[in-house]
Amino acid sequence: MTSPAETQKSWQEHIPEQALANWMSQEGLGEGAIEDAHLLGGGTQNLLLKFRHNDRDYVLRRPPPHLRANSNDTMRREMRMLQALADTDVPHPRLIAGCSDETVIGAAFYLMEPVDGFTPVNGLPPVFAGDPALRHRMGLALVEGIAGLGAVDYQAVGLADFGNPDQYLERQVGRWRSQLDSYQTFAGWPGPDGIPGVETVARWLENNRPASFEPGILHGDYHLANVMYQPDAPELAAIVDWELTTIGDPLLDLGWVLATWPEQGIATVPTLKVEPWDGFPSSEELIEHYAARSHRSLADIDWYTVLACFKLGIILEGTYARACAGKAPKTTGELLHTSTVNLFERALSRVR
Repeated sequence: MTSPAETQKSWQEHIPEQALANWMSQEGLGEGAIEDAHLLGGGTQNLLLKFRHNDRDYVLRRPPPHLRANSNDTMRREMRMLQALADTDVPHPRLIAGCSDETVIGAAFYLMEPVDGFTPVNGLPPVFAGDPALRHRMGLALVEGIAGLGAVDYQAVGLADFGNPDQYLERQVGRWRSQLDSYQTFAGWPGPDGIPGVETVARWLENNRPASFEPGILHGDYHLANVMYQPDAPELAAIVDWELTTIGDPLLDLGWVLATWPEQGIATVPTLKVEPWDGFPSSEELIEHYAARSHRSLADIDWYTVLACFKLGIILEGTYARACAGKAPKTTGELLHTSTVNLFERALSRVR
């Protein structure tokens, strides 16, 4: 497996400079070489390359070096979503150009405007670390992001065929239980018995499913690691990492926030830790703030939170399963398995 350091040195293997420069010229983005190029992030996820070309800064996003079956389709969906959001108030990276042709650099990719801001899980700037009031506002701004996203008329922005909202809630448990079962193909994975309450949580979700919902856009993986804040204000600069976006029930995004939100005495996802934490709103405040900005009923918000724990836990367990088979870093896999256990324990606490 390629380490982040190795990928940083060899990104040219996955993003050939001359091919990229030629394509940009054909797209009317000017002539010249790719300059000051460097990766943002590691080598086990989608690659982000920041560079300068023709006196303009860009960020390129492409799938991981080792493509998965749906990697290119995911890139195409991301670029379509960003294009659809262009004229809305939803904070997002601005799409410059997209390439669906996998032959140009070896995968579908797109170019976006760099975002000036910070991701809180990577550390708070001193002004935010020293002011609980600013951290409180950061939490409120977080839910405003998805309240605004869920309010977008997805049909009006050209996304009528982007997802299938019919029976969306009814499909969730079966879809993700099948995903968990598929991990049996990874040699060495101990199986679902290492996760507490899988059947209990699945049964509760099926028995307590909301009777109806209003379809809308959802991000699909919404938490403090997938947003950037403005460098000098506790407001969102951009919602990032749109690979799970679809048309479904936007309340699942709020459930996702609550599933990953630190609560006293309840463990959560270690990779989403933000310090210092005092000052951030409570879960109850987040729910109230969302409710004041959305016409959607939150009567079943516990159900959405449990579903988020269930779905995210299964997604993270996939990395652990791959790690057991030697296809992902062992330490990363073990950390994410701990997160899966924590998420299912949180789900069980609400179910009971």
